[in-house]
Amino acid sequence: MMYQEQSEKSLPSVPSDTDNILSEKMQMTDIDDKTQNNEKRYSAHLSEAGINVKNVTARWDKENYEETLDNVNLLVQPGTLVAIIGPVGSGKSSLIQAILGELKVDKGTIDVNGVVSYASQEPWLFSGTVRSNILFGQPMDKERYNKVVRKCALERDFALFPYGDKTIVGERGQSLSGGQKARISLARACYRQAGIYLLDDPLSAVDTHVGKHLFDQCLRDLLRNKIVILVTHQLQYLQHVDQIVILNHGRVEGVGTYDSLRETGLDFAKLLAAESKDDQEHDGSLQKSRSNTKLNRQSSESSTTSLDEKGNESAMQVEERSAEGAIGMSLYTKYFKAGGGFCFFYIMIVFCLMSQLLASGGDYFVSFWVTKEEGRLDVDARTGDVPVTLISQNESLFSSTTETMTPSQELGFLDTFMSSIGFRNLEDESRMIDIYIFTGITIATVVITLSRSFLFFTLAMKASTHLHNLMFEGVTRATMFFFNTNPSGRILNRFSKDMGQVDEILPSVMIDVIQIFLSLGGIIVVVAIVNYWFLIPTLIIGVIFYYLRNFYLMTSRNVKRMEATTRSPIYSHLGASLNGLSTIRAFKAQDILVKEFDSMQDLHSSAFYLFISTSRAFGFWLDAWCVVYIAIVTLSFFIMGDAGGNVGLAITQAMGMTGMVQWGMRQSAELENTMTAVERVVEYETVDPEDELESTDTSKKPPPEWPEEGDIKFDRVSLRYFPDPQADLVLKDLEFHIMPKEKVGIVGRTGAGKSSLINALFRLSYNEGSILIDRRDTNSMGLHELRTKISIIPQEPVLFSGTMRYNLDPFDDYSDDKLWSALEEVKLKAAVMELPQGLQSRISEGGGNFSIGQRQLVCLARAILRENRILVMDEATANVDPQTDALIQATIRDKFANCTILTIAHRLHTVMDSDKVLVMDAGRAVEFGSPYELLTTKTGPRIFYGMVQETGRATYEKLFQITKQVHEQRLEKSS
Repeated sequence: MMYQEQSEKSLPSVPSDTDNILSEKMQMTDIDDKTQNNEKRYSAHLSEAGINVKNVTARWDKENYEETLDNVNLLVQPGTLVAIIGPVGSGKSSLIQAILGELKVDKGTIDVNGVVSYASQEPWLFSGTVRSNILFGQPMDKERYNKVVRKCALERDFALFPYGDKTIVGERGQSLSGGQKARISLARACYRQAGIYLLDDPLSAVDTHVGKHLFDQCLRDLLRNKIVILVTHQLQYLQHVDQIVILNHGRVEGVGTYDSLRETGLDFAKLLAAESKDDQEHDGSLQKSRSNTKLNRQSSESSTTSLDEKGNESAMQVEERSAEGAIGMSLYTKYFKAGGGFCFFYIMIVFCLMSQLLASGGDYFVSFWVTKEEGRLDVDARTGDVPVTLISQNESLFSSTTETMTPSQELGFLDTFMSSIGFRNLEDESRMIDIYIFTGITIATVVITLSRSFLFFTLAMKASTHLHNLMFEGVTRATMFFFNTNPSGRILNRFSKDMGQVDEILPSVMIDVIQIFLSLGGIIVVVAIVNYWFLIPTLIIGVIFYYLRNFYLMTSRNVKRMEATTRSPIYSHLGASLNGLSTIRAFKAQDILVKEFDSMQDLHSSAFYLFISTSRAFGFWLDAWCVVYIAIVTLSFFIMGDAGGNVGLAITQAMGMTGMVQWGMRQSAELENTMTAVERVVEYETVDPEDELESTDTSKKPPPEWPEEGDIKFDRVSLRYFPDPQADLVLKDLEFHIMPKEKVGIVGRTGAGKSSLINALFRLSYNEGSILIDRRDTNSMGLHELRTKISIIPQEPVLFSGTMRYNLDPFDDYSDDKLWSALEEVKLKAAVMELPQGLQSRISEGGGNFSIGQRQLVCLARAILRENRILVMDEATANVDPQTDALIQATIRDKFANCTILTIAHRLHTVMDSDKVLVMDAGRAVEFGSPYELLTTKTGPRIFYGMVQETGRATYEKLFQITKQVHEQRLEKSS
């Protein structure tokens, strides 16, 4: 019996244990393969600080036949400022990555001697304070820190931040504008004491005034006598660099000074020749314009003081919420409703009861059968009517009484019964009937048990799928505030670990609990039939176990929640580290990130260890009380002087029952702990959603052809990023009117509220006031009805993992010919045709196999396909070269001639031919009018005039002539 019992317990675990062993072996092999992958870092063979690139050929994708870099040669001497220019996708960023050692070199060598610092094209910031992002593990040198902050034009931003440089920037710097992120990334690179600075296009994300400040004060002053390699599309700065490298299709087309390259006749060099030499110094009128712009930054001393004053304050991150108290029945109700409703649940319960009834009935029938067979054997052995104690022959589990019926009496009764139904051979045929009955019970038990298991796991799968879908819907419908306050690791934790527990652990634990307590019920019923006195100690131990369980759950529930909460920062840290891997390795900050990871892992491990410890302690006390219970039962039978057979049966039953009760208590506690995963999943199902996607009021629903004109009116519009009505306003009382088909440029200093204005237009945050499009209030319509009618090219272009065709046309609304036509309009057709499978070529996650400029062009191609009446471009051409920019502007003027266009731009020449310019400052619309009017007016703040003046006298004259020509052309048309 013991062997059979152990086999029944151990054999079911063999498949799962084998699966776990194989899974662990595969994981260890995978980890070993990853650790054996040695990274190729740059070598240092030069005798002095410098960079020497010799005949370098490299490619990102081995399946792509075209080289990313093709036979590149470059020698950079100490103290040299080098500018790398070229068209979109020419390999500028790839050359920087090759120097860093991130791009594997197929041929040639790269020798780097000196400490390297790096600022990436996509600014990488981790979730922490602004100061920690700048220091990045370096010791605090207050004098140098303040100098870097001043040179990187961050003083005014720090003064505006609620906690100065102690402000938490959020994951990927999501609380900052693009220009602020770029300058913090540049400040981090500059703060590091290095000999080589690799700066990948840091000037594209800032306006002209800030860009000139960064170039003059940071690159030429702070980093003088250092090697600086600057990737840029800002041609106005090239005359001030020591060396220019022109890249095209991965090849070096020209290397030299500004003057020498102007005369070479190269296609890209023609742009240099067209650039007039700007003034080296600014006259008094320029200084006056600066004072009129009201953009004066605070002095270094006042800025430093403000930082010190705010240094004692600390910004608070929004911590992950955790529920408290016991798991309510409402949570179980939600789980079972998600699994198919209560009707399905009740059917499953009926099958569970039937399964247990058959199992217990089978056990009882076996005891009856054994008793009968022992009686027959005793008749064969004896001739007299001697009472037979069956327990002495066979200590059967359920033969708990002394048989007082004599064998002859028993068989006589059976003979009479069997004869009445026509059987002759009583013993043989009675035995066959018993076999048939037991076989029938066994088959029925197997069928019903399998049906029960099938029904239960069907319920569990449905519940898991439904809960996942509800959580996914809740997250996708959440407001931007939710994403601003919840790092991706926190969200990923719910979708991975918590859903994993709901998928894998919860069903097995729940079926265990159901099965154990039904089995206990069956055993108690059988025991009550055999020996009802046995119920008294069973009831006592049940009460003790119940109170132990409640006491344990008071701690383990909260510890389990703590374990889940401390896991989220690990995912966030891993995600951030992978996103900024090139920056981390360039700064040799791996040890810093590893220590931070270890700290987070230790915190999580301590919570997990505490949970395991409480579970083991609970098991220990259950075992201890089981020993006491068995001892009491055993001693009580000895004291009562009962028969030895009864004592043996009592001990066997006690051990079986206590083992089952103990495991049931532990599993029921584990069930409640695991239900915290369901609790966390349901939390994300109920996050505050955005407004309705479709308007329920048909009178407010816009017609399908809306908007026909593209008329936009802002009426006292304010915006805040937080739901709290007391939160600071980002936009304040905006009032302006954009007429149909007008082209409006939106300019202003970095952080002035330009991108926030677009958020208000798309209703991404909390708006006050009204935005009217074609005289319809957008607040009254559904979000889907609004957003599908406005095309946007975002500041940070997004590509999805999939094919190029899917990224252009996810709903298959357009033919391939239209897609190729759109790509040709944005000058991407050749690049896509070079891909192995054209439109069906795979795009890596986030569009990593395309440059940022190319990603922006893909977004523009999407907009061309949509043909909406309103187009928004948020720094759409910030990361493309001037040639491509000019072609794109021509395409926009042609393809969107009948559309209303809102263009956010830092390069002023892109908005000088606009119908109107909106100037933003500190969340307010301070100027609105035609570019010519804003440049010629003598009243008002004259901020736009000051911004154009700061580009230099020659550039000012050129831009002014553009506005004048456009103004005269409009006058001619109107007359």
